[in-house]
Amino acid sequence: MIELRPDNFKKDNYNFITGICAGGMARMIAVDSKDAVSEALRIHNTSPVATAALGRTLTCAMLMSSGLKNDTDSVTLSIRGDGPLGVILAVSDRFGNVRGYCENPHVDLPLNKAGKLDVGTAVGGGVLTVIKDLGLKEPYSGTTELISGEIAEDVAYYFAASEQIPTAVAAGVLVGPADNDIPGYGVIAAGGYMIQLMPGADESLADEITARAASMPSVTTLLSAGASPEDICSDILRGLDFQVETRSYAGFKCNCSRERMEDGMKSLGYQELRNIYLEDKSAQTVCHFCNRTYTFNENDLWKLMASCFKK
Repeated sequence: MIELRPDNFKKDNYNFITGICAGGMARMIAVDSKDAVSEALRIHNTSPVATAALGRTLTCAMLMSSGLKNDTDSVTLSIRGDGPLGVILAVSDRFGNVRGYCENPHVDLPLNKAGKLDVGTAVGGGVLTVIKDLGLKEPYSGTTELISGEIAEDVAYYFAASEQIPTAVAAGVLVGPADNDIPGYGVIAAGGYMIQLMPGADESLADEITARAASMPSVTTLLSAGASPEDICSDILRGLDFQVETRSYAGFKCNCSRERMEDGMKSLGYQELRNIYLEDKSAQTVCHFCNRTYTFNENDLWKLMASCFKK
């Protein structure tokens, strides 16, 4: 097992790895998503339970991105529960760079009976949808019911029910007091891993990997003690010929731009743009993912209206 020592810190500038084991019969992906989740907390000012729920969703989207092949591919993970958090959305590119938000980021709930953040209640019952944009005419989409609202368990169920891929998923976010000079709280650790069996894998391999993953400390316990994603993979798959395939850095990254916002404004059509011009003389749009504001003045609105008549 990994020795949990406070001085066992990461020294390499990467936080996202993929690899295979057992002669290619299983693949494992692991990420330290603290930077991404911390940035989401900063942008959206999420409550502790919202930070945990959104952070787990961001982490799972990062893990799921490992199956994408092209630079323009993306995977969207949508959690639509009937709990107070509302919709939680995360989008990742093929490199694991992720962006996301939750509908009600300031929801606060009492701790659950185990003394932990009550993510399951905050999410509630509902559906999980995965959308993979692979550059085809129509994106792939699959939907399953939420079985717990704890995110990682729901993602594992999605793979089993929708894609028929036996998958073990772990994702966690540890929230605690911020640095002494910063009031409030921050992300102490965040990350996760995913192990998937390949077609033809023996059932005994599935049983062994499942037992090993179940016996591991929580992913946040490992990360906060200084273990790296590679340490975690090597420990779970010890003796199974684990081989790292890729090492990279992934974080929170929004791809919004003024051009994209202009396209959104144009989609309103000439008449609606004209009404905005006559009534308000300007308009503002805000990116849901990064909260960046884009302002369009009178001249901008004129240009947008004119563009509606261009072929």
